[in-house]
Amino acid sequence: MNYTIGIGILNIGLALLLSPFLEGIVRKLRAFIHSRKGPPFRQPYYDLLKLLGKENLEVSPNYLLRGAPILYLATILIAGLLVPMGTIRPPLGTAGDVIVFIYFTTLAAVVLMMSAAASESPYAQIGVSREMMMLLTVEPVIAIALITGAINAHSLRMSDIVMWYLTNGPTVSMVIAGVSVFLAVQAQLGKLPFDISEAEQEIMGGLFIETSGPKYALFKWGFLAKQVIFASLFCQIFVPWPATFILWLDVPINLVKILIVVVFVCLIDVVNPRLRIDQAIRYFLFMVFVALMGLVFALVQA
Repeated sequence: MNYTIGIGILNIGLALLLSPFLEGIVRKLRAFIHSRKGPPFRQPYYDLLKLLGKENLEVSPNYLLRGAPILYLATILIAGLLVPMGTIRPPLGTAGDVIVFIYFTTLAAVVLMMSAAASESPYAQIGVSREMMMLLTVEPVIAIALITGAINAHSLRMSDIVMWYLTNGPTVSMVIAGVSVFLAVQAQLGKLPFDISEAEQEIMGGLFIETSGPKYALFKWGFLAKQVIFASLFCQIFVPWPATFILWLDVPINLVKILIVVVFVCLIDVVNPRLRIDQAIRYFLFMVFVALMGLVFALVQA
């Protein structure tokens, strides 16, 4: 019990406290590529504190606008408790598996869409439709890749998938699944070229056009936490090496791997223009096909 609580605090702490710092690194790197000085690494912390201290304006009395930001952040953090972050067994590893993880990440997207729809803004409605199309094409890639690992390990628990991969080494099915997840993470984090549902130049922020102050801070914090959670998911499930099985060594190793993934995500974000929604859908339908190839290889190996 003490181990579960301690690892749970570690996961939530990394998701909440480390994620703004990673965002600061991303901003610095983006500024460097653009030949600018850029804001300090701690600027995202200042931004969150500033938003949390602003007046809580509401464009509608709809209860969804009030409760959705809290529910969104809570849902993301629960998903984070189902992912190993430097450990083999996640905090809620005995209470949930890959199906539960997929459920909570999908629920977070649904909460976000419901909140935007409740604002009754036409720009938000466009953002909702785009987010729904992205959800229906991106989420299957993550789900198929995780199920591929589950078939190989003969278990839906992430800890069992990690242990099986560490024991058996790389396989064709897991390599294909890992590539699929890595290419899907960009869209999950809402980075270019897949920030279609926000698209400030086209729909003025889309989903968040009527969100401000503390509510926007919670949504923003949830997005930053997703960056750590999905990077950890990729690093621990599909690139679990090296693993020493010593907590105080494995956690820093995982942090280094997370940083590498975030840097790659940033580089893709900087050098690519935004795709049209039809281009993004075609791209991810192809990625679903690639992920299904990995699933077929896993079934054949099983």
